[in-house]
Amino acid sequence: AGRFRRGLLVHALLAALPGVEPTARENVALRYLAQHGVKDEDARSLMDEALRVLAHPDFAPLFAQDSRAEVSVSAFLPELGPGLRVSGTIDRLAVTESCVLIADFKTNRPPPASPAQTPAPYLAQMALYRAALMKIYPAKRVAAALIWTDGARLMELPEALLDAEFAKIVKRLVA
Repeated sequence: AGRFRRGLLVHALLAALPGVEPTARENVALRYLAQHGVKDEDARSLMDEALRVLAHPDFAPLFAQDSRAEVSVSAFLPELGPGLRVSGTIDRLAVTESCVLIADFKTNRPPPASPAQTPAPYLAQMALYRAALMKIYPAKRVAAALIWTDGARLMELPEALLDAEFAKIVKRLVA
């Protein structure tokens, strides 16, 4: 329960803090965590973890002014079978002139060392989100990543890995 709660709190901070003036983020984060009954030492640890992610240059487009948090997505994917649709909520989404960037926050401790070691449910989730966004934005490249909050690390998921995961899903559903 503690690990799940921790993940929800970090997730909430990463969704809300990009819209807060950087100089006010620490106070806003600590106030939010106090309102949720988090003790001071734990609150500082959670806040530091979230602020490291926000300050990391690799994440800049995902937290830029035009990016969005908690974006609902839904698309029909006929490859999965007649009338089947994927829907879910993407933690962060940024649409640029040529690319759609999506990311999901994960709080695993320790995080996997490589995309190939990523738990299969996470790969399936991101493969389905990517496939849905490829239908919605057919003229743009869709890049997917996981943001491991432990260590503030962005892990881009290779297109080939996600394509293979999507093919496995199709095979299971259509077979």
